[in-house]
Amino acid sequence: MDIEEILSLFETSEILNYVAYFFIFNSLLTLFEIFLDIFTSKERRWKDTGANIIIFFLGQLLEKTILGTIGILCLLPFYYLSPFEIPLHGWTWIFSIIAADFTYYWMHRLEHEHRILWANHSVHHSSQDYNLTVAMRLSIIEGVIEWIFLIPMILIGFNPFQAIISLVFVAQYQTWIHTERIIKLGWLDEVFNTPSVHRVHHGSNDKYIDKNYGGILILWDKLFGTFQREEEKVVYGLTKNIHTYNPITINFIEYKNIWKDVKQCKTWKDRFKIIFGSLIWRPVYFKNSKQQS
Repeated sequence: MDIEEILSLFETSEILNYVAYFFIFNSLLTLFEIFLDIFTSKERRWKDTGANIIIFFLGQLLEKTILGTIGILCLLPFYYLSPFEIPLHGWTWIFSIIAADFTYYWMHRLEHEHRILWANHSVHHSSQDYNLTVAMRLSIIEGVIEWIFLIPMILIGFNPFQAIISLVFVAQYQTWIHTERIIKLGWLDEVFNTPSVHRVHHGSNDKYIDKNYGGILILWDKLFGTFQREEEKVVYGLTKNIHTYNPITINFIEYKNIWKDVKQCKTWKDRFKIIFGSLIWRPVYFKNSKQQS
C-alpha cells in the first residue's frame, strides 16, 4: 500500500463512520450526565468542567491540523521498513484493536513511570472531579510523542491508518468509564476497564496510585501485576494538586516544574534523570538545600 492509499484512508474509509458514531454517542452521554448533575444538584466544580471542554477543543484543533499529520508521517518510514504487511479487513480490525489495547497499556504505564511523559499525562489526572468531561481533559500536545508507541504495531505489519484508528477506538471506549454514576459491575470489573476499575486509576490514595492502566481490557493489569479493585473511597486528583482552572496552565505546569528542577541540578546526569527518570526521583542535595533554607 503506497503513501497516497494510506493517506486517502483517513478521508474515505468506512470505518471512520463508526468513529464518528462513537464520538456522537460519547458526546450525548456527556451532555446527559451534565444535565443529570444539574437536575439532581450533584456537586461538581463547574469551572473545572469548563476547563475540560476548552482543553478538548484546543486538542482537537491541533490534532486535526498539525499534530495528527506529524504522527502519520513519522510512522510511514517504519511501515516501509517492515517486511510484513497485514491486510486490511474485518478480522484484522479485531486483532488490531487488541494489539492497540496492549500497546495502550504499556504507553499508559510508561506515562506514569517517566517524568517527561507524565508531564503530558498528568493533565488528565489533575482534575479533582470525576465525571465524563474528565475524559476530554487530555494534553493538547500529546500527539507529538504518542505515535512512538505505535511503532511496534507498524513493524509487525499493521499500516499506520489501522494502528492509529485502533488506538482512537481504545481511547473512545474509555469515555463512559469516567463517572461515579455507575457502581460496580460484578464480573465485568474483572475483565474490562469499567467505571469502578478506572476510578481506582484516578485515585491519589496510596493503595490506588499507579494501578489499572488498561484501556479496554483490564486483563493486562492482572497479567503484569498492576490490578487493584475499588475498596475504599477514591480521592481524585494528584498527590499535590495544581489548584487552577486555566487550560494552558493545566497543560504545561508540569513542564514548568521539570524546568525548575533542571535548573537546580549540578550535573548533566542529574538533569537527564530529572527529565527522563521516575516521578519521585530527586538528587540528594535537593533535600539538603530545602533543610538549610
